[in-house]
This record gives sequence, structure tokens and C-alpha cells, in this order.
Amino acid sequence: MKVVVDTNIVFSTMLSKNSFLRQTLLRSDLQFYAPNYLFTELFKHKERILSLSSETEQNIYVFLTVLLEHINFLSPHLISKSSYQTAYALCKNIDEADTPFVALTIELSAVLWTGDKRLKDGLQKQGFNHFLVVNNL
Repeated sequence: MKVVVDTNIVFSTMLSKNSFLRQTLLRSDLQFYAPNYLFTELFKHKERILSLSSETEQNIYVFLTVLLEHINFLSPHLISKSSYQTAYALCKNIDEADTPFVALTIELSAVLWTGDKRLKDGLQKQGFNHFLVVNNL
């Protein structure tokens, strides 16, 4: 199954010792994808992640390295204009910053894994229901 993972899931995984989140992201039977934009988000919030985590900086970097090896990163140039326009129309009144994740989900015919309730509710109100349901894994 193809799963697009968004920034808040990666943040939550890094900040939490929640073994379920970590185990899910490290599963070999799921194919995880993210737009390259995720790197920008991680870099932008690096200090916040380090300050909120109970882990040492070294442990955070080690886990991040392992985690990133399980995610296939795709350039925005590989997402069709049509998928991007559809995603933008869905996200523009919710949070435009989520457009790359929704566009990639559409492009790959994947499901989106997000912990952003506002995004999920907003997309569902518009008929977008392609989400990973973790309690069914």
C-alpha cells in the first residue's frame, strides 16, 4: 500500500516514544512517500523538535536517519499539474502548505497519513477520503 506521510506524523514520531507510530513508519509492507518539501519543514522546525523531545540530539538524528530511509522522497516536478491543481483547490481554504502532500497522494493514487484533524476534516467535507486508517493495520 502506498502511503503519503505528512510533516506532523514525522514530527509526532520524532517527539514521541509512541512505539506504535514508530513501528508503523518502519513497517516493510507499507510504501511511504513524501514530497521533498518535508525536508524543508524538518529543517525549519529543527530547534523546536530538539527542544520538545526527551531524547538527546544524537538520538534524534540517529532515529531521523533510520526514518528517512523508509520514506521515498519525490520532487514536485514529478507531480502533474492536474494533481497539483486539484490538491490546491482542496487545500486552499484549509492550509495551502498541505498542498504538496495532497497532490502527491492524488498523483500516486495513495492514501494520506496525517494527524492534522483540521486538514482531514476539511478534506473529508469536500469528498476526499483517501486516508490511512491506522487502527486497521
